Amino acid sequence: MSPPVSRRGFLGAGAGAAALGFAFVGAGSLAPFARPANAATRHAVGYGTLVPDPKGVLALPEGFSYKLLARSGQTPTDDGTHPSDPDGMGVFEGPDGGSVIVCNHENSGFEPHPVPAVEGLTYDPGATGGTSTIVVDAEGNRVAQYTSVAGTDNNCAGGISPWDTWLTCEETESRAGDSGNTLDHGYVFEVDPTSREANLGKSAVPLKFLGRYSHEAVAIDRATTQIYLTEDASNPNGLYLRWTPPAGFVPGKDALRTLAEAPGGNTAGRLQAMKCFHGSTHIRDLSEATRIGTRYKVEWIDVEDRDARTTSVRKQFTDEQITRSRKLEGQWWADGGAYFVSSFARTSDGSVNAHDGQVWLYDPAAEAITLTTIFGVNPDAEQEGHCDGPDNITVAPQGGLILAEDGAGVSHLVGVTDQGKSYPLARNEYNDSEFCGPAFSQDGKWLFANIQSPGFTLAITGPWTRPSNASTTEAR
Repeated sequence: MSPPVSRRGFLGAGAGAAALGFAFVGAGSLAPFARPANAATRHAVGYGTLVPDPKGVLALPEGFSYKLLARSGQTPTDDGTHPSDPDGMGVFEGPDGGSVIVCNHENSGFEPHPVPAVEGLTYDPGATGGTSTIVVDAEGNRVAQYTSVAGTDNNCAGGISPWDTWLTCEETESRAGDSGNTLDHGYVFEVDPTSREANLGKSAVPLKFLGRYSHEAVAIDRATTQIYLTEDASNPNGLYLRWTPPAGFVPGKDALRTLAEAPGGNTAGRLQAMKCFHGSTHIRDLSEATRIGTRYKVEWIDVEDRDARTTSVRKQFTDEQITRSRKLEGQWWADGGAYFVSSFARTSDGSVNAHDGQVWLYDPAAEAITLTTIFGVNPDAEQEGHCDGPDNITVAPQGGLILAEDGAGVSHLVGVTDQGKSYPLARNEYNDSEFCGPAFSQDGKWLFANIQSPGFTLAITGPWTRPSNASTTEAR
């Protein structure tokens, strides 16, 4: 999701996706859909044809509408204005049927509107990233906004914890002295959505036991409190990691911070990297998989220097020791496992095969991953029907999945029905910037999402039902 490694910037407008194949079992449930990667895209009616927006911002199906909650540099907040580059978001239940949104800002020192440094909430006064907390009423109106962590670097995605906090991830390996930073970065921080006061002296504590690397997203197993982490990195490609808490750890609000601040907290628990096998054959890179339903057994290999004092975490392993993947992105915990995304791969970046997106499911009970979808490379991303570069993901309460597209050409929110057919849910008509952070309100009425540039934070509503799985040949 960060500009230096964005597929949109990496490929320009020259590629797209020809295969999008999820299948689901019931609302919010996913299962492998077995078909070749080069199979034709299966289109669904979904909510119908997108209607052009007279305001030129967001095309939506008939009957749907949106509200602009905030725009970077223009919308006033308690601490200034809405910061630049809104990205991943966590949505929590708010007062009187409303919502509380914790919104990442992927600022790395070059954006025009930094996250304001606030006393008691700032990790590094030289860094400009962080999170905003936005309070929205039941009718989708923004009623308050404040800084909830500041002084972090390039906050990209993250994840919601079982105890209703937001883990915000720094997608960077920057050191003190880089771009004005006074401290090292590449950590995860925990934000409490209940109030600004709940974060004072707490949210700015790095959870160093989760490692220092280019973090993207997290997903947490409620049963074990094991935390799964994606790394968005290249040269060499990144890792999929797991943290296991130490014996006696009791999860809950403040538990991770307390562990981080305790003696030995920087190395508490075990941080491990994934190694995959097909039978007895070691899989060096997830791009080796080209068919839906491909299943690999998993082993976990200890990370020796999780703070990467001399060598980046991913460079501490040879290709024979672990399994890599280019552009590991969003995650979502559902169906007893962690769904995670590889946004794209090219042989020129060290990948075995090229694709324009994979989604995998890690099943902790089986200690295995399964490829649930793959996007085949397509040469014409400018055509409306071609979706590529999946990034953030969320499970829709109405059934199926919503993907935030960060690819080449036109940018969409892409829905996938519970029978595995894709449909357009929204189209960015303002520019070609990526969608970020889709997440639903607790009652399912509002879908919140960002267009990263120029920094729109949006609330979408409409006649939500289970989207139609009826086939269509209409070009999208």
